[in-house]
Amino acid sequence: MNTNDKIKNIPSLTLSSNRKAVWFISLIAILISILGFIFSSLDPSIKLPLRPGLDFTGGTQIKLERDCNNFNCTSIDTAEIVNKVKTLEFKSDNKLPYLTPSKIQIKFLDGYKSLVLRLPFLSASQGQSVIEAVTPIAGPFESGGLSVETIGPSLGAQLLKSSLVSLIVAFTGIAIYISFRFDRRFASLALLALTHDLVIVCGVFSWLGIFYGIEIDSLFAVSLLTIAGYSVNDTVVVFDRIRELSKSNEYSYKEKIDIAVSATLTRTLYTSGSTLLPLIALIMFGGPSLYWFAISLTTGVIVGSWSSIALAPSLLSVMGRKQDKQSNKY
Repeated sequence: MNTNDKIKNIPSLTLSSNRKAVWFISLIAILISILGFIFSSLDPSIKLPLRPGLDFTGGTQIKLERDCNNFNCTSIDTAEIVNKVKTLEFKSDNKLPYLTPSKIQIKFLDGYKSLVLRLPFLSASQGQSVIEAVTPIAGPFESGGLSVETIGPSLGAQLLKSSLVSLIVAFTGIAIYISFRFDRRFASLALLALTHDLVIVCGVFSWLGIFYGIEIDSLFAVSLLTIAGYSVNDTVVVFDRIRELSKSNEYSYKEKIDIAVSATLTRTLYTSGSTLLPLIALIMFGGPSLYWFAISLTTGVIVGSWSSIALAPSLLSVMGRKQDKQSNKY
């Protein structure tokens, strides 16, 4: 069986004829994401496209394990704890200025078993004052269940800078690789699809930050780099199949794209499905520390699969007009 016979046996999706629908879906998702960036930047409590977490802003996180005697812990109104902490007055300590925290974040995890407080940078004595203040409300706490994490503002700024540099280096490396492996046209579309994926993932977390106070941390930056590699890998597979079919003059360029997408669709679905299974397990059983990391990766895998199998090839079909005219197939 020759190559043309194999191609004829592949069910062809009419992606090229439905490309406007593909563009419309992606455009709507991008516009919603951009609106999220705008509203987040206008929010007085955020003032940035994404709500930065402790890793980037610096500050002190105190985690306390409540002693519930092996029974379900009673629920507590977070506003009660916030109001209590706000009444504290911290004196100057170790060259720290007079401090009254105005940005206090309280979270309960594992069915009110764990209490997490995020505050501006505190000294050891100030942190102890906070613990003593919340003990009558949320205590008693388990001995040895205390965790205090402090990140200075300079370290937070350095982590943010390193994350941005990592993304830029990743984009540059991907562009160079695809330009070398294919050509500039393929590289530009792969980067466009990659930008599409990252904008939508960031847009989702922008809205989560507005409505639910979800913050981004260094793990979020790691997830973006992982999504970038995953998305480009899928896109390269589709592009490679299109380039292989370009050697044949039997079909128009649009038909070649439809055939290539049809041929790689099953592979993409299997790969995405097998990747989503452990991510879903992390979401369900991974605990709070990995929950939003897994959510970010899951969103990226879904959006990346869409851009690789639908958006990038549909954009490439527009560029096929010139090739079809040259081969008198258009």
